[in-house]
Amino acid sequence: MPGRIKAEDVALVKERSSIEDVVREHVTLRPAGPGSMKGLCPFHDEKTPSFNIRSTVGAWHCFGCGEGGDVISFVQKVEHLTFSEAVERLAQKLGMELTYEEGGRPGTGESLGRRSRLVEAHRVAQEFYHHALLNSPEARIGRDFLRERGFDSEAAKRFGVGFAPRGGEELSRHLRAKGFTDEELTLGGLSGRGSRGLYDRFRGRLVWPIRDITGDTVGFGARRLYEDDRIAAKYLNTSETPIYTKGRVLYGLDAAKKSIAGERKAVIVEGYTDVMACHLAGIEGAVATCGTSFGVDHIKMLRRIMRDEADLAPAKVVFTFDGDAAGQKAAMRAFGEDQRWASQSFVAVADGGMDPCELRIAKGDDAVRHLIDDAVPMFEFAVRTTIARFDLSTAEGRVQGMRAAAPIVNSIRDSSMRPEYIRTVAGWIGVEVEQVQAEVGRAQRLAARDAKAEADAPAGQGGRTQQRPDADIVPEPSIEEVRSSLPAPDLRDPVVFAERQLLQTLLQYPDSFDTSDIDAIVPDAFTAPAHRAIFDGVRGVGGPQRGASTQAWADAVAEAAPLSVRSLVSELSVAPLPTRFDKATGLPERRYIDSLLVRVQEVALTRKIGDAMSAMRRMAADPHNDPATARALSGELQDLQRELAQLRDRAS
Repeated sequence: MPGRIKAEDVALVKERSSIEDVVREHVTLRPAGPGSMKGLCPFHDEKTPSFNIRSTVGAWHCFGCGEGGDVISFVQKVEHLTFSEAVERLAQKLGMELTYEEGGRPGTGESLGRRSRLVEAHRVAQEFYHHALLNSPEARIGRDFLRERGFDSEAAKRFGVGFAPRGGEELSRHLRAKGFTDEELTLGGLSGRGSRGLYDRFRGRLVWPIRDITGDTVGFGARRLYEDDRIAAKYLNTSETPIYTKGRVLYGLDAAKKSIAGERKAVIVEGYTDVMACHLAGIEGAVATCGTSFGVDHIKMLRRIMRDEADLAPAKVVFTFDGDAAGQKAAMRAFGEDQRWASQSFVAVADGGMDPCELRIAKGDDAVRHLIDDAVPMFEFAVRTTIARFDLSTAEGRVQGMRAAAPIVNSIRDSSMRPEYIRTVAGWIGVEVEQVQAEVGRAQRLAARDAKAEADAPAGQGGRTQQRPDADIVPEPSIEEVRSSLPAPDLRDPVVFAERQLLQTLLQYPDSFDTSDIDAIVPDAFTAPAHRAIFDGVRGVGGPQRGASTQAWADAVAEAAPLSVRSLVSELSVAPLPTRFDKATGLPERRYIDSLLVRVQEVALTRKIGDAMSAMRRMAADPHNDPATARALSGELQDLQRELAQLRDRAS
């Protein structure tokens, strides 16, 4: 083992290394007074820069977290190196040869630090893979794969794409011949160890080099090419190693950081070919994660580079996601982390759900640029994705959509923007502004309550989220639970009370109703779910059965209705009716029955009118609405209003 690096060499490395240049590889800096620069600290999360450097004295200090030191300590901390490894890394950049107390020399197998050796092994591996892609006959499948996606040999060279031979030992033999040990190959994730010795980690796959922010290759991503590949996963990535942590690396960042810092704009895509497509189309700030979701450490990394600071004009982050369910889930996960940015977040989804690579193949570079330029705010995407789950043509769907969207509106960082967003969301859903405002207020109160419960929970219990070990075991519901599964009708509501009276009359005096009376009632005319379920039972047995006993009729309806309302059927079959009876027939007066029928039908028509008006509000909020559709909807609304007026005239 080599001895310590000589003190005079350490001093020379410190003297020759520009702390500003070294820090700029990780942090975007701006002037902060004579001889001073500042930026966002790489060692803690902040929105206002408190990390300062002074080039004249070669020192750095963060006034937020208290960390500080010289250029060597910065490299140690930011790249997780030992003191010797940090000095060696800086010396390599300077092209400087170090000497050691015991006479070792850099460049020999033992004198370089472990990290430097692993990085060098990856550099040699990347060259090997790339040479194989361009020259090996068996790599034709890889070249065809790239060509089909619009990437020529120059693109492959620019991004260092390579091919891992199928044999399974070629890379390991090559690296051994270059002086690397078996331990280094397995430690770096380049080789595995089996019963017959070392084998290559990647075999018969297209390979992309994953580089850290300074440009060192620290891992690889490999794409499946052959149908008979025994590993079914489409993509394999280097396992975590001393030089590679997937949560701290973004593919393409080494090439994108200059654009991200200059434009203060980052584009997050989902795959290696998407990064290539974006860069070739002129979107040079595109990056992607490597086998993991976009996380907190990725956010911190980009924020430092793009100067995502609260006291500057907002930077811009654009996420591209596939249009499928997985893409929407990823977008909502990104929205959940939106509070960590000071910048404005946007989402770009291409028509047909194409990713940037597919879009470039189908429509060219301009289409990729337009995709990014036309990105919609993350807030808008989150709300529209959420309310799309509901049928906004119904009153229930609008209420559900409004309640689901309210927490999103409440989570907007800038509370002064909420009134405008509330108006916008009301237009998208098709409800009054005051309704959304009330729901957002409710969401705010619930969030405050949950936050208090979380804060008050004993340490380690995590508030409301704490669950029993068997919480995911759902027992079968009991009969009592089934019977109580629908909410009890609220008889304080006059509409619900009228529904009850109509069902009472129908169950107790079926001979009072004609088939046309039943046909005129649409099932969703009943506002109480329990009443609607009973009416479904009435329809299920074909309507009133003349000549049948009241008991037999009620039993038939109960049998056809859900179990949850059978006790209510029994109750309504015997509850007294608040009306006069015809002395000749013994049946309730027809005027009473007509008034109930009109009342229930009136509610159904009123809801249809509300649905039509809601649809018109949504169309008014859509700049791309079709005038012909708008005219047809207006005509439908007028017809419904006339029908309602006629119904009310009949009741008067």
